[in-house]
Amino acid sequence: MCVLLFSCNVVRIAEKVMAWSSCNCESICKEIHDSWGQPAHLIQHLAGLTQLECRKTRETYVKIYGEDPAQLLLQSSESSSQGTGVSQRTYAALSMMMVNPHERDAIVAREAFEQNDTVNYKALIEIFTCRKSSHVLLIQAAYHAKYKRQLDQDIISIEPSHPYQRILMALSASHKALQADASQHIARCDAMRLYQAGEGKPGAVDEAVLLEILSKRSILQLRLTFSAYKHIFGHTYTAFSFRFSLTIFQSLKNEKSGEFEDALRVVVTCICNPPKYYAEPAKAMICSSDSEKRANEQVKQMNEQK
Repeated sequence: MCVLLFSCNVVRIAEKVMAWSSCNCESICKEIHDSWGQPAHLIQHLAGLTQLECRKTRETYVKIYGEDPAQLLLQSSESSSQGTGVSQRTYAALSMMMVNPHERDAIVAREAFEQNDTVNYKALIEIFTCRKSSHVLLIQAAYHAKYKRQLDQDIISIEPSHPYQRILMALSASHKALQADASQHIARCDAMRLYQAGEGKPGAVDEAVLLEILSKRSILQLRLTFSAYKHIFGHTYTAFSFRFSLTIFQSLKNEKSGEFEDALRVVVTCICNPPKYYAEPAKAMICSSDSEKRANEQVKQMNEQK
């Protein structure tokens, strides 16, 4: 009975999608086409669509008008400061809604290399730690198709070099490797190796051991490993790496000291506790927004007092 109900629901959903595609898609494409230069109308037509509907609309638009609406929206975002009243981010967000998830991540990855002579390593880390291996391979293929470049090669070529590069290449290798089922036994063994390569030995963390584990284990297996580490040694691996990098910095007063441990702590947090990882930039964004709002209010008050 449950299987029959599930099958019926699937059929109904499929029929709904097909009905939407045949009845509404072309008319929405026409409305979008007629709305260029009218940002408010354009947003009204696109904002209410699901991602699937957006992608189907994009495909239909290309067939009818021979232009890619996602690309047109990106071009609009570049000129949105010209008094349209719509921010670049709004246009960019609408454009991203119309592309496939792996194509979207490929765009995010490319933009990570082009941020005012700095690299947004965290965006790359999120891609390699929060996506399935099959999705990562699609991202790499989309990156090559769109930019005629290899994502791995662009990571290797970053100057100046940074520990994030080595960690990213290890994670990339893990997605290409044959993935076995997650194992508690392997998790305990790897946890012991992590201990012996870190707080169980004097001196710096043994990068080679860490990178080997990252390059050969799936994200699910790594989560089990770091969970086993906490169970065996009574604290998280990130707690150890934080104490270690802080001790090095205080003793040597060297900006480069503990860089690998700092990068590793960010990666491990993203793997094991995504809510905590994403909470930090969200909090910073909120604080930044509040500060900007307070500054605007102060300027407004000063103008009113004149």
